[in-house]
Amino acid sequence: MATRRCQVRVSGTPVELLPERGLYWPEGELLAVADLHWGKPESFQQHGIPLPLGVLEDDLQRLSQALRTTGARRLLLVGDLIHSRAGVTPALVERIAQWRALHDVEMVLIRGNHDRHLPALPAPWCLEVRDEHLDEGPFRFAHHPEPSPGRYLWAGHLHPVVRLSSGADRLRLPCFHVGPALGILPAFSAFTGGMNVSRRAGERIFAIAEETVVEV
Repeated sequence: MATRRCQVRVSGTPVELLPERGLYWPEGELLAVADLHWGKPESFQQHGIPLPLGVLEDDLQRLSQALRTTGARRLLLVGDLIHSRAGVTPALVERIAQWRALHDVEMVLIRGNHDRHLPALPAPWCLEVRDEHLDEGPFRFAHHPEPSPGRYLWAGHLHPVVRLSSGADRLRLPCFHVGPALGILPAFSAFTGGMNVSRRAGERIFAIAEETVVEV
């Protein structure tokens, strides 16, 4: 299926904002995604709340598509890969391991607050783990949007969404929130809440509408 990615320059460097909810940096051959929250439906189900399990398959399909269309050689997981320790069930571990075996890419996790619930990620997932951040070229990647003097910071954690309206119609869409020194990635998983954002001076907002990324 054709998708429309959005090419922009950030800190003087070309990057691509993908409708699959990821950031691609061509020079570094790096795909960055944040807030996948794998195991969230499983966590809720263990508390007696019935939720669909198809969320994971949607995540994996979109992640595969983003890797395929960009040709990225590295996949950077910018925190909150898992939702909770309880959600990392044997079935989840096995399904992710099957998916991982199909993708010959370097995978690096920058731990988020949810990832710290599990001291070690499953070995079959073949992840390199960073506890704080990763510096690459002009960028710093970290889960929490904290100041990063001297580098442009890409972060997650906030799950930004933008509200759009036209007459009686209302939409609430995941988005990339790009400021002069800080960019917030959308939550990769569709099964998350979101924080409403609005554009301030010097900022840009790029909404994800189906297969398209559009500046609003």
